[in-house]
Amino acid sequence: MPLATYTFLDVLWSMIIFFAFVIWIWLLITVFADIFRRRDCGGFTKALWIIFVIVLPYLGVLIYLIAEHNGMADRSMKQVQDVQAQQEAYIKSVAGSSPADQIAQAKQLLDSGAITQAEFDAIKAKALG
Repeated sequence: MPLATYTFLDVLWSMIIFFAFVIWIWLLITVFADIFRRRDCGGFTKALWIIFVIVLPYLGVLIYLIAEHNGMADRSMKQVQDVQAQQEAYIKSVAGSSPADQIAQAKQLLDSGAITQAEFDAIKAKALG
């Protein structure tokens, strides 16, 4: 009885099939995420798209990508911009103000009489040092 041989072409074909499967799963996840992320259509429309993609997966994904490709790109770009804006706001809130801003705020407090000259000097030394 001959031993089963697994040639290089078999390995290559298996890799191609596996890669195609990974791409297919990625497409499904992308389409489902975009369907749920949409705000321009109601729940009934979303349910119809989900059913269509589940019942006829290849045709459903293909039609969704053709019909909604601009909307998908716009929603993805908007999400990236929102995340960047949130990151920038967080970084600015954590970074604090510059020493010059701290000294100016302390000077305003000194001028208004809220702090004494000694407290102003302490704040100025802390900001500069």
